[in-house]
Amino acid sequence: MQLIYSNKQPESQILTQSKKIQSIELDKTLPILFSGDNFHALSVLLNSGYHGKIDLIYIDPPYNTQQIFTISDERISTISRTNHGITAYEDNRSMANYLEFMRERLILMRELLSSCGSIYVHIDSKVGHYLKIIMDEVFGADNFKNDIARIKSNPKNFSRRAFGNEKDMVLFYAKNAKKNIFNNITIPLTDEDKIEMFQKVDEQGRRYNTVPIHAPGETQNGETGSMWRGMMPPKGRHWRSSPDDLDELDKHGLLEWSKNGVPRIKKFADDHKGKKIQDIWRYKDPAYPIYPTEKNAEMLQMIIGQSSNPDSIVLDCFAGSGSTLWAAHCLQRRWIGIDASDVAITTIQQRFGLFPIQFIEY
Repeated sequence: MQLIYSNKQPESQILTQSKKIQSIELDKTLPILFSGDNFHALSVLLNSGYHGKIDLIYIDPPYNTQQIFTISDERISTISRTNHGITAYEDNRSMANYLEFMRERLILMRELLSSCGSIYVHIDSKVGHYLKIIMDEVFGADNFKNDIARIKSNPKNFSRRAFGNEKDMVLFYAKNAKKNIFNNITIPLTDEDKIEMFQKVDEQGRRYNTVPIHAPGETQNGETGSMWRGMMPPKGRHWRSSPDDLDELDKHGLLEWSKNGVPRIKKFADDHKGKKIQDIWRYKDPAYPIYPTEKNAEMLQMIIGQSSNPDSIVLDCFAGSGSTLWAAHCLQRRWIGIDASDVAITTIQQRFGLFPIQFIEY
């Protein structure tokens, strides 16, 4: 499935245009900050040895809001639209031009991604569903991972004929859905979670629950399908552990026996490894950002921790305030940032201070 709109170029034409941009010698031991158009910078990276080298891309691109975002010393909140401030960036393309602007860059980003790489595109629902179709086309629908709803703010009470808006969306794709880095970072249980999930308390005051001693699926020849204490697993199921391991659990008091002689395995709250992160995120943006549309730092650290390794390169080609770059730096990842806004570049440079960065301007 593809979107049809005016001035949509063949992919081959976009890649040919990119290959015409001259390569440069890059120091691959240092993070890189490009100041300028990201199509040019992405092409430089592709032509300078970074093809298939990026493990993670996170971008928070323009949303085609038809606004001009400014920054001012007098700004007191996330609303950054004063008529007297310095322009951070303009976001006012036609829809067709916007979609092709994004598609061109997404094609180059795909080429930069490694075979285990992932891309997260942070966007709103006004254009996000169009980008979903474009990303299906560019990355392949089979490589779609999640459409994440991100709670970005407190509930709104604007007087308009629609429901309030407190969320945006993150589109998560892999270069190869069966190989992408995913470190299964979990969220620690809250005290309320522990009370709800582990309603029993043992003699030592430890909270626990119980799970069946057997699990779905029959074992053909293995130990988990054999006799244990005169019992066979129920039809269509197998023991969760071998009979010897079940004996060990019972020996250490980790089996709970019902009045009818049915055993269940004890699971303790203090042994729980945390909850899997779901596709609704609650990461509110800073109330006093250093740059318009600055995103939640904790969210960015979670994404980087989840979808990259310590030796990975992280790319943000709409770098803005540099929050993604800073999160990558804190997690000891190599990073590459790109932005065309002088305000953004200055903000990033101030954020990193004297930290050595390879700076490229054109």
